[in-house]
Amino acid sequence: MKRLLTLLFCVTAVMALSAQIRGSEIEVLVQPDHQDWTYKTGEKATFVVSVLKSGTLLDNVSIDYAAGPEMYQDVKKSVVLKDGTLKLTGSMKQPGFYRVDVTAHIGGKDYKGACGAAFSPELLQPSTVMPKDFSEFWQNAITEARKTDLNPTKRLLAERCTKDVNVYEVSFQNLQPDYRTYGILCVPVKEGRYPALLRVPGAGVRPYGGDIWTASQGAITLEIGIHGIPVTMEQQVYDDVFNGALMGYWEFNMDDRDKQYYKRVVIGCIRALDYIEEYTPWNNKELGVTGSSQGGFLSLATAGLDKRITYYAPVHAALCDHTNSLRGIACGWPHYFYWNKGKGQEKQIEVSRYYDGVNFARLITQNQAGWFSFGYNDDVVPPTTAWATYNTVKGPKEISPYQATWHFWFQEQWDEWEDWLLKQMHINK
Repeated sequence: MKRLLTLLFCVTAVMALSAQIRGSEIEVLVQPDHQDWTYKTGEKATFVVSVLKSGTLLDNVSIDYAAGPEMYQDVKKSVVLKDGTLKLTGSMKQPGFYRVDVTAHIGGKDYKGACGAAFSPELLQPSTVMPKDFSEFWQNAITEARKTDLNPTKRLLAERCTKDVNVYEVSFQNLQPDYRTYGILCVPVKEGRYPALLRVPGAGVRPYGGDIWTASQGAITLEIGIHGIPVTMEQQVYDDVFNGALMGYWEFNMDDRDKQYYKRVVIGCIRALDYIEEYTPWNNKELGVTGSSQGGFLSLATAGLDKRITYYAPVHAALCDHTNSLRGIACGWPHYFYWNKGKGQEKQIEVSRYYDGVNFARLITQNQAGWFSFGYNDDVVPPTTAWATYNTVKGPKEISPYQATWHFWFQEQWDEWEDWLLKQMHINK
């Protein structure tokens, strides 16, 4: 018994020593004087910068700060904060976001904080132009792809199944024979017809676990990869591919609309809906799509192109309003034309319009409900583009910004998103 107690003590001690590291003793806060971070054009916003250690102001802190329209800040200074605080002001004559970035230098390390204040964001409009043959191009691509049979595969992943949900790795043909899309399908064990949800991925190359939780609530879920490779391999395989053959894949063939990388990605999302309709016990009623970042773009594209979609939820959607940078305004990731304002990229600019989330958003109808969420501090997907995209949608929509987030989620945001999805599927938790 003594040896057992000693062993238990050692295990407990090791677990305590390996506890998660959370947060930092040093905080850099940039706080606006409006609780909702929102102002009217022409108003003055006041920002209070605070550098804290253990929750109290830190004296004699060296900081660098940049302030101005996001991605085009025109004020850059270095100062020492004697009492750990600084007050700044900013304003905008045109709708947009005024951003303050602060970097504090303490003990040889850098600590960052930021605040993006919105000025009349409800008036923001995108710059991208919809090509006259935009819908025709995509509908022709879908029609051509459907000449290739899905020819699906399905493999039970017994180790992932639960008493309520069966989990499978599935695949189906996409644009052409032998080019496949892979994903994780989760289906309730209980026989019946169910609402369905397609989950589309953010940028990168990775394995997927499937949305088992949502399926356990009474829904079919299909989480897909986009690169035509199985989604259940070891992580190292994906790391090698991402750092090799697929490095920078979002820039592949930008000058050819028929070969641009995202063509087969977008078509893969539509074919995933085909798979759900033909090979799962979908109830032929509620069908949704959701994803964040790159997945937010794919949510817009899927909803815009396919009217089977009844609800969609893009979170900090990337690939929106690529051409904004041509007029010196924040553009969406991957910021294609930011660095040289599109000089010598006339063909790429033209092609980009076929792969702009804004143009897909313009196709969304009154029969499709949308939920948009993003952060005002996001330096990957600028809120300028997120708001302008939202403003473009003519169908029923909700917006729920979480101002202090960067390119990540808050728990409350995640919970609200999940609750909204279940509501659209008429599922009560």
